[in-house]
Order: sequence, then structure tokens, then C-alpha cells
Amino acid sequence: MLQLHNSYAGTQKMTTDDREITPNSPVLNANLVKIEELSRRLVAAFAKKKDIDASLQGPGEDLYMKAASAYMTQAMADPAKMMEQQVSFWGKSLSHYIQVQEMLAQGKPQAPADDTPEDKRFSDPAWAENPYFNFLKQQYLINSQAVSQLVDNMEGLEPADQKRLDYFSRQIVAMMSPANFLGTNPQALTKAVETEGQSLVDGLENLVRDLEENDGDLVVTLADKSAFQVGENLATTEGSVVFRNPLFELIQYAPTTEKVHKTPLVIFPPWINRFYIMDLKEKNSLVKWIVDQGFSLFVVSWVDPDASYADYGMDSYIEQGFLAAISEVKKITGVKKVNAVGYCIAGTTLGLTLSLMSKRGDTSINSATFFTALTDFSDPGEFGVFLDDGFVDGIEAEVEKHGYLDSFFMARTFSFLRSNDLIYTPAIHSYMLGEAPPAFDLLFWNGDGANLPARMSIEYLRGLCQENRFARGTIEVLDEVLSLSDVDVPLCAIACETDHIAAWTSSYSGIRQMGSDDKTFILSESGHIAGIVNPPSRNKYGHYTNPDMSVAADDWKEGASFHEGSWWPRWGAWLTKQSGTKVAARIPGDSTHPILGPAPGTYVTGHAKT
Repeated sequence: MLQLHNSYAGTQKMTTDDREITPNSPVLNANLVKIEELSRRLVAAFAKKKDIDASLQGPGEDLYMKAASAYMTQAMADPAKMMEQQVSFWGKSLSHYIQVQEMLAQGKPQAPADDTPEDKRFSDPAWAENPYFNFLKQQYLINSQAVSQLVDNMEGLEPADQKRLDYFSRQIVAMMSPANFLGTNPQALTKAVETEGQSLVDGLENLVRDLEENDGDLVVTLADKSAFQVGENLATTEGSVVFRNPLFELIQYAPTTEKVHKTPLVIFPPWINRFYIMDLKEKNSLVKWIVDQGFSLFVVSWVDPDASYADYGMDSYIEQGFLAAISEVKKITGVKKVNAVGYCIAGTTLGLTLSLMSKRGDTSINSATFFTALTDFSDPGEFGVFLDDGFVDGIEAEVEKHGYLDSFFMARTFSFLRSNDLIYTPAIHSYMLGEAPPAFDLLFWNGDGANLPARMSIEYLRGLCQENRFARGTIEVLDEVLSLSDVDVPLCAIACETDHIAAWTSSYSGIRQMGSDDKTFILSESGHIAGIVNPPSRNKYGHYTNPDMSVAADDWKEGASFHEGSWWPRWGAWLTKQSGTKVAARIPGDSTHPILGPAPGTYVTGHAKT
């Protein structure tokens, strides 16, 4: 391998701006001094890292023991099968090594034939053309395939443990990519040479900055924070805060049409993140699009809780959040019914609210829409690997200590569900290439998480996610036992095909079990965010529909019709039918609801309370 590496090094230009780069270059030496200084800051930043429960850092020893036991049992029961897997792996590795040596023996410093699949981690030409880096890439992919096959063929594990083993083995494989290490990343090495070490200095500065800003925890900055200001170039749709309580601010948006539909719409976004995912920029703002279609729109902006909210639970969000907002919207607009939207965890809670209202005989909600919402957690998808007792016990210990779950934990969990896109690739660009984060609104929002109250966190993880008590009809909230069958208003649900947080099949299962006779299910292409923030003007992701919801999820999709373009207009047509005749456009607020400030309000940027 030294021969391979030297053949690469000999092909590189050791000049930049017509200046020869030597080990005694003043610029290079100066940068090496900077690196040493930054290293001291790096150590100091790491020293501030807070202790985190071991169960929140990775799988417990139980998974390793179960996997090892299953492997040994399988090896003894069917040694031929296990040996076949090993021989196949050895054969591929050795065959590729021989191919490389034959090329070198022939005096050809080039990579052998490479039929590996396209992988954006290895898009730099050197991965395909240079024998050293191509060898590393192909060997890594051979190893990756071997690990994947071994895990896939593992027998004797419970389904939940099998999923955990698959997930965490993929995380280890992704982490060990040669692209993630400076010494084996051709793009990073080339840039370091060309810039005389400046890219490494810049990268180390980025790394130290991220560590210092997060008290020793490594959180990769995904977007240029200076490029965006909420209320200035994000969340700019005109509106006003018309109500505020300790849990939320209610925003009423200014009409853009002379007349609006009589029945208003209120959107409940997830309180894990900020509401402005639906109002990033005008061109991709769902909020602006809804207003332009002639709907009276209200949006809830949740407070970012601190320790004083420790005892706020799911019942608090229902009573002081959902029911309070619905009541205020009815007062402001003078109507008896509203249409409601719940996104992600707010969709789950909307389902609970609808069940409670049905039990109480409250008919204030005319129709409900669910965005990427789970109400049946029997198969929560990839997120389920974090729902074992060890992880939830760790969360419980964390919130008991602090009174809330810091946004760091949920952000890190969701990021690892897409580790290559949200951790390793951004880290390579920032820390090894020394690049500034991009000015990308969606990534800026992704890094703007919110805390969760202590009691609510555990109730959600234990009662809903782990025990699936809503789908089982055993969850008790506000003195009522609630179930999916209680939900009887007209429903429209939008799920996303590659959603890594709320699996579409599980979303479909929950909607199927609801008691309504009027159900519409739309499956959008793409994932949890891009599938929802999909304006018609982009004409990017299509969607599937099928009126027959009597069948299982896979059969539903097989029989579904595919439609090009965004689902927004289809949902808009459905919502129009639920929204009554047109009335004169409503100006935000009324005599009993004075304007408290302009949208997007104060809760979206801080911890303000009444």
C-alpha cells in the first residue's frame, strides 16, 4: 500500500499560485503554529463536555451479548453457512488486491476495473482514478457488504433486536468510511496541499467553534447562522400575534384575498422544532400558499420550555394548547367549527384531542389533517431503535435532573437517522475542507431545535411510543380513556415515502383505525420535511392516491395512482370542501383580541412567557 500511496503523491502538483510548496514554506509553517494553538483550544473545549448517561451514547451491552450469542449459536448449528460467508468475503478482498498488484506489476499506476455502485461520498475523481484511493474505497465497500450480509442473515434474534443490530451496524460502517478521515480523503489532502495548510486551519477553527458553542458537545453547524434572521428573511408572511398564554402564541395571518372561506384553519406544528418550517421563504412557504388560496389561517407557535415547565404533560398540551387555541380561533372568527392540522408529534396529539372531544361531545373541529403523524406505534420505523428501555431510562434520568429534555438530544437522534447527510458529509466540508457552512434555510431551521418538558417527554416515549396505548385504546388523558376509534371527523392524512422519523406505513395504519367514515390518504415522495415543504412551483416530488383504505399499506400503494407534482393543490381542493362559503376577509384580531405584536412573534426566538 505504501507503493500505491507514493504513486498518488508523485502525481500531485506541489505548487499553488505558481509558488512551490516545500516543508520549509513560511505559510505552511505559520499554519502549523496556528494548528498547535487551535489544538490547545480544542482540548479546553472538550474539557467542558458534560457527562451524558451511557445509555444515550449508544446501544447497551445487552445488544452486543445477544448478537454474539446469536452468532455463536448459528455458527455451531450451521458452520458451513458461516464459512461460506467468510470465504466469499475473503475471496472478494483477495481478488481485488491481486487486480491492483497486477496493474502495478504492468507499470500501470491506475485503478483496476471498478463496478461498485455510485456513492456520493466517493464523488471526487481520485476515488475512481487513483489506485491508492480506489483500493481503499473498494475494500471499504467490500467490508460494508460483508457486514450487511452477516447482519441480514443473523438468526435467533427478536425482531426489535434485529432492527437495532442492523441500525447500529450501519452506523459503525458509515462512521468508518475512508472519506471521514483526513489521511484517506483525497479531496481534503489535495486542498490542504494547495492551500499550504490553510484549509486545515480553517477546518480546525470551525471544529473548535462548534465545540465551544455547544459546551464541548460536537454539533456540526449545518448552515450559516449569520445568513438568516427569523422575521426578517425567514417567517416573513404578514400576520399578527392575537393571543398568548404560557404555552403558545397564536398567530393570525393577514388575508391576501378579498374573500375567505368561512371555516378558519388552525395549524399545530410540532413543538420539537420551530413552526417556521412552514414559512421559510415566500417561494416555499406553505403558510403563504394557504393564505393565497383564500383560507383564514391561524398557526400556533409553541414556547421553548425551560425547567419551569417540568410538570407540563401531554394533557397540558391538549388543554392549554390545542383546546385553548381552538377556543380563541372560534371567538375571533365568530364560528362554531374550525379545521385543524397537526404535524408530526402535533398530529399525534391532534388525534388524542379529537378522541377527547368526541368523548366530551365537543364538535368544535370540523375536519382534521395529519402531516407525517404517527398514532399507531406498533412499527415506528427507524426511530424505533431508540425506544428500548435503556434509551428511555436514560432520557428519564436526564429530564429528572434538569426538568426538561435539551434540544441537543432529539436533534442528535434524528441526525443519526441520516448520518451521512446530516453528520459526516457536513463535518468533512467544515472540518477537513475548511469550508463555511452554506446559507441554506432548511438546514438553518434544522439546527434551531426546541426543548421538551420533562413529564411530556416521558409520557410520549413511554405511553405512546413504547406501549402504543392510543392504538390499544388504553391511554387515559384528562379523566377519559382515549382510542383511535373515537376519531370521527373527516380526515386527510399526508405521509412521506422515505420518512425516516414517521414511517408512512405506520401513519397509514393509524389513520385506517380511526372511526371516521370520510378518510383521504396521500403519500408524497421524499422524506419527513422535503415531502411536506413541496411547493407546486418546484414541480419536484409527486404523490400517490388510492381511495381504497380497506387494504394493508403495501397493497394500498400497489393499487395507488401516481400524480406528478406537489400534493398541496389536491389537499387544497379537499380543504375547500370542508371550509364552507366565502365571507369578507378577516383582519387579524378583534375587540377582545388586540394585536400583541407582528408575526412571527416572540416565542419562536426565545423563552418569553406571560
